Amino acid sequence: MTPLFAQAKNGLFGDQSIWMLVGLGVLLLFGLFFVIIFFSFLRLWIQCFLTGAKIGIWDLVGMKLRNVDYVMIVRQKIALVQSGVRATTQELEAHYLSRGDVPRTAAAVIAAHKAGIDLPWNVAAAIDLAGRNVLDAVRTSVNPKVIDCPDPAKGRPTLDGVCKDGIQLKAKARVTVRTKLDRLVGGATEETIIARVGEGIVKAIGTAAHYKEVLSNPNMISQAVLKNSLDSQTAYEIVSIDVAEIDVGDNVGATLQANQAATNLRVAQADAEQRRAAAVATEQEMRALVEENRAKVILAEAEIPLAISAAFRSGQLGVMDYYNLKNLQSDTEMRASIAGTGLPQRNESRTEARAN
Repeated sequence: MTPLFAQAKNGLFGDQSIWMLVGLGVLLLFGLFFVIIFFSFLRLWIQCFLTGAKIGIWDLVGMKLRNVDYVMIVRQKIALVQSGVRATTQELEAHYLSRGDVPRTAAAVIAAHKAGIDLPWNVAAAIDLAGRNVLDAVRTSVNPKVIDCPDPAKGRPTLDGVCKDGIQLKAKARVTVRTKLDRLVGGATEETIIARVGEGIVKAIGTAAHYKEVLSNPNMISQAVLKNSLDSQTAYEIVSIDVAEIDVGDNVGATLQANQAATNLRVAQADAEQRRAAAVATEQEMRALVEENRAKVILAEAEIPLAISAAFRSGQLGVMDYYNLKNLQSDTEMRASIAGTGLPQRNESRTEARAN
């Protein structure tokens, strides 16, 4: 009994030793893994601890597992905390995972905070995700930007307007704008500002009675344009509109009058040509009528020899009467020739032939 008991006891303690060794190995591996992780994030964790960023090691491990640039997140969180801006680590991480530009957004929020502008992190993140440069918007809000009107890149150098007296004026303006951060998302851009200011300048020039008034007081254009609230529903606030240059162009009124006179002349010429054509047509009709009547006269004269022949046959006309008729015709033709009336000559031989 004693040897069997000893053998069973040795076997039991041998299994326990194996399990203890396995458990100890697992603990050593876990400890080694923890030490590696701890020392890999130790420097960042110390920085967060000393700066008050409040980012734990497990938060760093979670960002690593979520494939987040934790080094950049830590740096931006430290910068925000040191600048006195409130933003949680989860907000920065969410903005990074949304494909946002975390460093630029953080720089914009810090710049706005230093300038005394209320720009929460969620608003700045929304502006950045909307495709706008939030940092440039904050800079423009702090340091207003000057926009040329019209835009030289569009190919038009001046804004052209015509006064009531017909004189054309060519103007250039410089518009000073400041960004409205609350209207940056959904607000109109610089092109809308340029278009509205250009429309206002042309309208102001068009309402001037005389071009000399505009040349003597260009400020009237700026005042007229500023009264129209051109920056409504835009991402910018117009600070000032300054007329940089104004020149005298063409006399558009005189040109239009000359063009109108030329048009009226062409219309009158067309009417005269129409009347001339109608007169020519009437003349041709009258000539045709004359020829028709002349033909009738010739036909009537052709019947005279026939009548004379008939009179000879019937005995109503004698030889002496015939010669007297011939003499009368000769005298008539001679008087007509002397008078130049151009009466047509008769064919005497044909008449005599028919009379015979």
